[in-house]
Amino acid sequence: MNVEAVKKQFPIFNKANPAGNELIYLDNAATTQKPQVVIDAIADYYAGYNSNVGRGSYWPATAATIAFKEARNTVQDFINARTHKECIFTSGTTDAINKVANNYLIPNLTSADSVIVTEMEHHGNFVPWQQACLSSGAKLKVIPLRDNGDLDYEAYEQLLDDSVRMVAVTAISNALGTKNDLKRIVEAARAFNTAVLIDAAQLVTHEKIDVQQLDCDFLVFSGHKLFGPTGIGVLYGKEDLLEGIPPLSYGGGMVKQVTVEETIFADLPEKHEGGTSNIAGVIGLGAAICFVNKLGLTAIHEHTKSLTDYTLVKLGDLDGVRILGLPDERASVISLAVEKVHPHDVASFLSERGIAIRAGHHCTHPLMKRLGVQGTCRVSFGIYNKPEEVDMLIEGLIEVRDFFA
Repeated sequence: MNVEAVKKQFPIFNKANPAGNELIYLDNAATTQKPQVVIDAIADYYAGYNSNVGRGSYWPATAATIAFKEARNTVQDFINARTHKECIFTSGTTDAINKVANNYLIPNLTSADSVIVTEMEHHGNFVPWQQACLSSGAKLKVIPLRDNGDLDYEAYEQLLDDSVRMVAVTAISNALGTKNDLKRIVEAARAFNTAVLIDAAQLVTHEKIDVQQLDCDFLVFSGHKLFGPTGIGVLYGKEDLLEGIPPLSYGGGMVKQVTVEETIFADLPEKHEGGTSNIAGVIGLGAAICFVNKLGLTAIHEHTKSLTDYTLVKLGDLDGVRILGLPDERASVISLAVEKVHPHDVASFLSERGIAIRAGHHCTHPLMKRLGVQGTCRVSFGIYNKPEEVDMLIEGLIEVRDFFA
């Protein structure tokens, strides 16, 4: 991959911090930067054919409707959904998870039931299920981690029984980078006819997603972690499940007919998309997926993996710096701690040098408790990062370690 050529497609890297340092962006697990083609797609919609979709016969409305439908078809192809009807637009991963919890799970959840999550979950895929259990009296079961940061799959299989109504698991830990064995998780749940939701927010830029091959019931992800805009996400659900649950939101656009006595709902996917959608976000997401497809997910994965491997070697030789979690399979996310230095101090020190990392608990309080820390410094790579930036990171870590020694 020609990293320099790719990086030139991202306008933000033409900027410098107040000290004049170029941006070294190592916080891709939080959000990715946006290429010009995505920015242009959004601007073109607002400037060239701004209109609501599916409601007008004039030319901007027709153009917007076509672009909206094309974006949904792009999403369908991207995750290999069986039909476009299985792809519902939401405001993001968290919104999609909450919709599944509130509309699919909670109406039928009882005190005799249980839900399984993992110890590594982002709060967005932990709190909704926790609250569902608290409100119904159901039991929340948590898959523990092994000391290296991998899931304890044997413990998971022991947690499964006929009471489990949902298994909600992240594909990749946003804090440790642990890559979970999704096929094993889904296949074990199938033996108990248990639904499975996969949080793919961190997975979408690492490898090809095939929901049919995974055989998951639900899968969710956000546009902003895929070089797309914020405020847009996707809920994939098997068609029969989406047909069987009530609309995720009520309002205009999701009905066929309304009378005083009753409402007849629209067919999928419109049934679950009440009100005016984030049209610009949908179009921007479609452009982002096309951008990723053009680069190739394999090339992106190989590039970020090489950076991750290089960084792990460099960190392994660094006294006073500890890597938290050494899973058997990891994505391009690394959590670390600098001895005797608070993570926020590390991040602030590096920021002055133009190096952007994340410091804190990463919305994973249960995981931080398991690790025995208040927070970590997290480094995560994207397609625009280079080995030279890793070298500058290492130099910065040495400086901050020695400064606080």
